[in-house]
Amino acid sequence: MQFLAVSLLKNGVSLAMICAAAGLVFAFLLIQRILRANPGNERMREISGAVQEGAKAYLNRQVVTISAIAVVIFLLLFFKKDASTALGFLIGAFCSLAAGYIGMRIAVLANSRVTQAAMTSCTAALRVAFNGGAVTGLLVVGLALLSVGSFYAIAGHMLGHDVAVRSLVGLALGASLISVFARLGGGIYTKAADVGADLVGKIESNLDEDDPRNPATIADNVGDNVGDCAGMAADVFETYAVSLIGAILIGALTLGGAAPEIARAAVIYPFVLGGISVLGAIVGILFVNVTGQKPAASLMGGVVASAIVSAILFWPATHTLFPAGVVITGVGHSANDLYIASLIGLLMTAVVVVITNYYTSMKHRPVQKIARASETGHATNIIAGLAIGQHATALPVGFIGIAILLSNHFAGLYGIAIAVMSMLSMAGIIISLDAFGPITDNAGGIAVMSHLPKEVRGVTDELDAVGNTMKAVTKGYAIASAGLAALVLFGSYVEELKAHYAAGHRTYNFVFTLTDPKVVIGLFIGGLLPFIFTAFSMDAVGKAAGAVVREVRRQLTAKPGILRGEDKPDYGTCVDIVTKAALREMIIPALLPVLCVVVVAVIPQLGPVVLGGVLVGTIVTGLFVAIAMTSSGGAWDNAKKFIEEGNFGGKGSAAHAAAVTGDTVGDPYKDTAGPAINPMIKVVNIVAILIIPIFF
Repeated sequence: MQFLAVSLLKNGVSLAMICAAAGLVFAFLLIQRILRANPGNERMREISGAVQEGAKAYLNRQVVTISAIAVVIFLLLFFKKDASTALGFLIGAFCSLAAGYIGMRIAVLANSRVTQAAMTSCTAALRVAFNGGAVTGLLVVGLALLSVGSFYAIAGHMLGHDVAVRSLVGLALGASLISVFARLGGGIYTKAADVGADLVGKIESNLDEDDPRNPATIADNVGDNVGDCAGMAADVFETYAVSLIGAILIGALTLGGAAPEIARAAVIYPFVLGGISVLGAIVGILFVNVTGQKPAASLMGGVVASAIVSAILFWPATHTLFPAGVVITGVGHSANDLYIASLIGLLMTAVVVVITNYYTSMKHRPVQKIARASETGHATNIIAGLAIGQHATALPVGFIGIAILLSNHFAGLYGIAIAVMSMLSMAGIIISLDAFGPITDNAGGIAVMSHLPKEVRGVTDELDAVGNTMKAVTKGYAIASAGLAALVLFGSYVEELKAHYAAGHRTYNFVFTLTDPKVVIGLFIGGLLPFIFTAFSMDAVGKAAGAVVREVRRQLTAKPGILRGEDKPDYGTCVDIVTKAALREMIIPALLPVLCVVVVAVIPQLGPVVLGGVLVGTIVTGLFVAIAMTSSGGAWDNAKKFIEEGNFGGKGSAAHAAAVTGDTVGDPYKDTAGPAINPMIKVVNIVAILIIPIFF
């Protein structure tokens, strides 16, 4: 045991990086397996190619736009902070983009192969689609662990442990800022195209989903990939990396004065948890590939298998790093307490999955309630969907509070950080579920546009319904983990502020109490930020969708033969419209959280106390708004699908028309504004930590 303890202390980061590399190798093997699958006939390959080109063109232009902003921030960090933080920013930004870009490319290569597999069986299609999503999941955790571990190891060797830990904040900022842009840009793109296609195609022209006569249908399919694949990958990469860095910061700041072996173990432990969970994710992916008879049960079984492997391996890792009888925090906490904190994180993943599934799955009462409300019109559908979103906030927030209380009881602020890291360590398998959704959605579109038998679309629709629930589940997971991670970052802000004042031989006399008007002012400003942020996001989708609606109407009016199948729609114009709109409209809301923090810090009458209030206010209201939006949107979407299965009148009924309206309202809720709050919360906290030595 002593040998293992010394080995982990010396090589824990390296072992985590080896696990991360194993995850990337496994992802490469999955890519090879996907590419060996039959891509279908010429028509299927042509449609898939159009989607690939549209997604690639958008992401290339997005990279150019973001790079210009990233260069400015890099220079500011280089000259105002230090070179190591600036370099960390570039690494975080690059890896966040890479995770999203590569994952998206594999997703668009998998779509036609899923369609072809659906001609054989549902199980075959499930495996191809899930393996495509699993590539993204493994890329996210693999690149996050490798980037943070490599930077920490190299910077620590060259500059020392303390400088390396503090420079990691730059990496977190790079990942977070890219995530906001990717989430917003992809969300605006996908929902503008989706809403435009639905309003004119389904409601006005009575076309089916993904009908090739709809000029916006290619843009809609492209959007699924740039939003739900690239955007989500960048989002969870950022959440994972930030949670890992937050745990490292808390370990270094709160346990830095402990015995040397304990202080080092506190920094190494989060890496070890992440490395173990990569192995758990691989086991979960193999489980889905071996089973797969019932899609929903198989996918959830993969999550359970991954969690069990992680829970089992966390025990020896924890007790090896923190030997029995050793006091960890100076107040009596032991290895058992830390292990319990790690289990709390795993249990929170399960709780969020179950709750989100209840509020967004067609099998449960909330979605069916919205579908039933659609019988009495569009307004009652909207009212029911909004109400479900509000109801959906209670249980997740309640359990988040319980998780914070318990993990704090067992191991203080460091225990909360470990619970967050444990929860995020499940990202490999959870993101596999999310990326599965857009792949099956695209596969259904290819089936319709290729005029394949209805039985094929039946298989893809079954998988798409499961995918919708999985996407909602992963959004709930990302948001809940963001709330916990942001609390850890707020703790890091306070500890970093104390360390900064101590280094300058100044007295730290700040008290964050509700009796201080400055704290209340900060709470108001921070609480307002998610509402302004989502307002800009929703406006962006509305403007872009309006442009798509006008273009689709123009084409159908100018060429009546399109609806008769005599003329071919101009898909490229709609793709170009949403591409330009997404890149233009994402800039202001993405920079809003950065500007807010800087303005508060610059004004002398506000300062550190008000900024602390801003951080807490953003966390509290952001958590509620994000959960309500994503839950409403997911429930609206599946209520429409529940009616399309033949319930409450089925397709073409008045209830279906109302459900389509609800779905179009829910689209920017669940895929643009709501999920983008997740990285926005963390950008606010990370920027606050970074500017401490600059303004305070």
